[in-house]
Amino acid sequence: MHADRDDVTPFHDDSDVLILGAGVVGLACAHYLLRAGRSVHVLDRGPPGAATSKGNCGTITPSHAPPLAAPGMVGKGLKWMFDPAAPFYIRPRLDGALAAWLLRFARRCNRTDWWPTARARAALLEASRTLLEDDLVRGQGLDCGFEASGLRYVFRDPAALELALLDLPALGELGIAVSAMTGAELEAAEPCLRPGVAGGLQFPHDAHLRPERLTAELARSVRALGGTIEEGVTVQGFETGGDRVVAVETDRGSRRARDVLSALGPWSPALLGLLGLRVPIQPGKGYSITTARPAIAPNLPIVLKERSVCVTAWADGFRLGSTMEFAGYDDSLNRRRLAAIERAASEYLHEPLGPGPREEWFGWRPMVWDDLPLLGPAPRLSNLWLAAGHGMLGVTMSAVTGHLLADLVCGRTPIVDPAPYSPGRFA
Repeated sequence: MHADRDDVTPFHDDSDVLILGAGVVGLACAHYLLRAGRSVHVLDRGPPGAATSKGNCGTITPSHAPPLAAPGMVGKGLKWMFDPAAPFYIRPRLDGALAAWLLRFARRCNRTDWWPTARARAALLEASRTLLEDDLVRGQGLDCGFEASGLRYVFRDPAALELALLDLPALGELGIAVSAMTGAELEAAEPCLRPGVAGGLQFPHDAHLRPERLTAELARSVRALGGTIEEGVTVQGFETGGDRVVAVETDRGSRRARDVLSALGPWSPALLGLLGLRVPIQPGKGYSITTARPAIAPNLPIVLKERSVCVTAWADGFRLGSTMEFAGYDDSLNRRRLAAIERAASEYLHEPLGPGPREEWFGWRPMVWDDLPLLGPAPRLSNLWLAAGHGMLGVTMSAVTGHLLADLVCGRTPIVDPAPYSPGRFA
C-alpha cells in the first residue's frame, strides 16, 4: 500500500513492539519498553503529544484517587446537565453507547463500589508519582518543569467545604496526605485569591509539571534509546491470523511487529472495534486557556472546587483548565465553556488571566465508566496489549502505565497488581 511513495518513512519488520499512539501514555510505554531491551516503533497521525496530552494543567495528583463515580454524583450530574456552562455537561442527542455508559456509571455511584475503585486508583497514582520524580526526572534527567509543590483545593461556599471535610478520614485510609486550611490561612498563603474564601484542603504530596515538556522529553528519550517515532501515519485497520494481530494497516502501508500495544486514548473504541473488541470508553471533552503568568499568580496549583477549575502557574506560563463535556467527537471550541472557565476564575482570583495572547485548547479525555484504565493483554488476541482509558489522569498515570506494560510484555514481576485494570474485565 503506497510502498513506492517518496515520503514514506522506511520501515523494517524487525521491531519487537509496535505502539499505536504517541501521546504521553504511548511515549511512556515506549520509554520503559526500550529500557527493558525491546525495540520499539511508535505510530501517530500527528506530532508526539500534540492531542489529548497537550493542554491539561499538568498536575500530578495522588489526591485524585477518589473516583468520579461517587455517592451523590447522579443528582449533581442531573442538575448540571441542563446548564451548558456547568462543569459536567451532556449535550442532548441520541447515542445508545453513551446512554449505556452513563447507566453503568450511575450504578457505580455508591459507597460499595467506591472503595475498591479508590484503592485501585490510589495504587496507580502513588506508584506513578514516585516514578515521575525519582526515575524519570532525577534518574533519567527528563527536563519537564517538575515541582514537588503540593496542591490546594479552595472553597468559597462553607457548606461545600463542610462536605469535603467529612471525606478526610476516607482520604487518610487511602494513604492520601491532606490537611484542612481556614479561609484566613488560604488567603495568607495565596495572595492571588479574592477575599471571601471559606477554607480549603492542602495535599502536600501532589506535584506539577509542564505537560508539553514532558511529552517532548519522553519523545527525545525514546529516540535517544533507539526507538522510532513515525508521524503523519493514520491507522486504518488490522490483519489478523489465528489469535494474533499480524499487521496494522495504515495509509502508508502495513506495519508489523511481534507485539502491538494500543495507546489510542479516546480513539480506542472505533479502531479496536475493527478487531471485534468492545472498549467502554467515552470521549469527555475538556478545555483550557493558557496565557503568560499574571503578576499575582498562585504559589501552588489550586482547584476552585465549586467551579471545578484547575489553575496552574509555571515560571513561563499560566493555565486554567476545566469542564467535562460529553458531546461525542465534536471538534469545535465551545465558546460558552471557555467563558465559564474565565468567569469562574474571576470569582476567585484577583487576576484570572495573565497578559498578552491567549491559547485556547480542547482535548478528549478517554473516560471508562468504572473509573479505571485498561492496562494489559487484550481479550482473545495474544500479542495485543492495551494502555488506554485514563480519564483525566493520563499525565499523572503515565509513568506507572509505561512501567507496568513493559513488565507485562516482558514477563517481569509487575510494579503493581495488574488485576484491577485488566481489559478482560469487559470481555
